[in-house]
Amino acid sequence: MAWSYRKRIKIIPGVHLNFSKRGISTSIGVKGMSVNFSSLGTRLNTNFSGFSNSYSLSSSSSPRTPLQSYPDPQPFYTELSDNIFSADIHEITSQNMTGIKESILMAQQQKVELKMDLKKIKKALIFTKTKKVASYIFIYGLVNKNIVQQINEDIKAQKEALKETKIVIDNSAVNIDIQFDDPSKRKYEQLQHSFKNLTTAHKIWDITGAHFQDRVAARSSASTLVNRKDARIGFKSLPIITSNYEALYFQNVNGADLYFYPTFILMYKNDHNFAIIGLDELNVTFSSVSFTETSSVPRDSKVIRKTWAKVNKNGTPDKRFKSNYQIPVVQYARLRFSSSNGVNEEYQISNFEFAQEFANSFQEYKSLCKEIA
Repeated sequence: MAWSYRKRIKIIPGVHLNFSKRGISTSIGVKGMSVNFSSLGTRLNTNFSGFSNSYSLSSSSSPRTPLQSYPDPQPFYTELSDNIFSADIHEITSQNMTGIKESILMAQQQKVELKMDLKKIKKALIFTKTKKVASYIFIYGLVNKNIVQQINEDIKAQKEALKETKIVIDNSAVNIDIQFDDPSKRKYEQLQHSFKNLTTAHKIWDITGAHFQDRVAARSSASTLVNRKDARIGFKSLPIITSNYEALYFQNVNGADLYFYPTFILMYKNDHNFAIIGLDELNVTFSSVSFTETSSVPRDSKVIRKTWAKVNKNGTPDKRFKSNYQIPVVQYARLRFSSSNGVNEEYQISNFEFAQEFANSFQEYKSLCKEIA
């Protein structure tokens, strides 16, 4: 194996993550009974009065609804709109990642409940402190010292409960501790390094739509119009997951942001709306783009030729337009993230070399993971 997880991770009382070569499973239960969810099915395990039983509630051999296949987008589109986007966030989680997703959701539900408890403790503490002040105002606290002593003990206990509840809330996340072997660690560090270079690109755009343009009618050299918006990338952590590796973050301006972890990609809108895609299911495609740039040319991009604002079919300037002017054609990189279950995101990068380096590093790391899986 290229990496090893801790075999059993306690998330919240009664809930553990189990990691093995077969994938990730979740165990939920109390003393004497537990339910295990995994890609192999669901099992109910009981142990009462020395008798152990295991029941299969569902089996991997049962018919499953096949994942919907999403074809590659066509090179040209009929309308300019946000038509480059992934499928519904609730439909694209990989089957072998449902266990960890359910565990994250349970941890978040616990967090909500703990925050409600925290409010109750705070109110109780305020009431107890008010009670102490009142005991002095109305003298009975001065007369009966036991009353004040009991109030002080209550305040101390409530403060301790407040402190402990805050700690549990802060730790209400799935903790994933990833350990690599040396070859895999080197490949992943190479991927991190290439991503760090990518973050220095002068411009990064999220491509949200594209459509075909009649070059003759528009008197333009561009056959495709794209809808692009500035996007941010970087190293970033998620509140629902703690890990010894920061995620590689891609902002998605028209959908769920992308967080690349060593073994999966998490598409995240908020703590309750996210999808987890296995690394082996994600494709990263690199290509070169010749872009007619009407805005300023990024400092790390290469102008490969020039065209005209109004151009004839043969590429010469249309002399009917007196104010015709030249426009640079710039070489950009295109990164496309896709999967068979509905991931479909595109980015345009000003630094061609750094984007190519990242795509190559990702493919090498993914290939190594497949070899040793």
